Amino acid sequence: MESDLDISLTDSGNGSRKFSNPGQFGGLLAPSADTLPWPDFLTGQQTKPVRVLLVDDDPFVRRVIAQELLGDLRIQLEGQAGTLREGRRLLMQHEFDVLMVDIRLGDGSGFELIEEAKRHRSAAEIIVVSALEDEPQVLHAFELGASGYLVKNAWFQSYAQAVLQVVNGGAAITPRLARRLLVHLDHKRSNVNPVRPPDSKATLSTREREVLRLVATGYVTEEIALQLTISAQTVNAHVKNIYRKLHAHTRAQAVSFASHRGLL
Repeated sequence: MESDLDISLTDSGNGSRKFSNPGQFGGLLAPSADTLPWPDFLTGQQTKPVRVLLVDDDPFVRRVIAQELLGDLRIQLEGQAGTLREGRRLLMQHEFDVLMVDIRLGDGSGFELIEEAKRHRSAAEIIVVSALEDEPQVLHAFELGASGYLVKNAWFQSYAQAVLQVVNGGAAITPRLARRLLVHLDHKRSNVNPVRPPDSKATLSTREREVLRLVATGYVTEEIALQLTISAQTVNAHVKNIYRKLHAHTRAQAVSFASHRGLL
């Protein structure tokens, strides 16, 4: 059985690490914490790196992703697994901030692991790594609480950057897939009445609207706190209230639901 850290690394001499013979897989390496300034208010510091679990049944895929994550000092790879059963064991044995998981595992579905991860650690972020650009599968992943969906063999993506993006309140999705989803949404809008009345049962306070507008603009928690001169804890409290009122599970869902209901 291969070791979780059985990965050959080569130092490029500038503080970043590269893997040999990446082929047409995995995209671009994220800049390391040694070569790029990283604000101290963002999650993912060398003194407190983001803890990641990786579950994929393809050893080559795991090796490539793990190698990139290990090359970034802001990220700590806690463990790897190749099956649903091993993934469940990792969930119970490790504290983690991000779960990266494939949907198709040899002994089950990654969707099961997403649900168990959310039950075990509700605040954890989920990034799906899949070979499929399937819209229903993507939407189902986000419905279960995923905040990222990356497609294998895509050039324009970075696994390390995706991890740092989701833990700081953002979303991570392969650019080509994002464009396909936008086309899909545009098609749906063209076939329904574009004017949708707001839900009278859901109301947001003035402050909650301000917070949600900043979320929609792309600001993370700490940046919203600075913009509104409130604490990060207060921002998170507002976000939780917004989730409850809109029956949303992610920030992307909250923005979408509020927009459709005329609450933004």
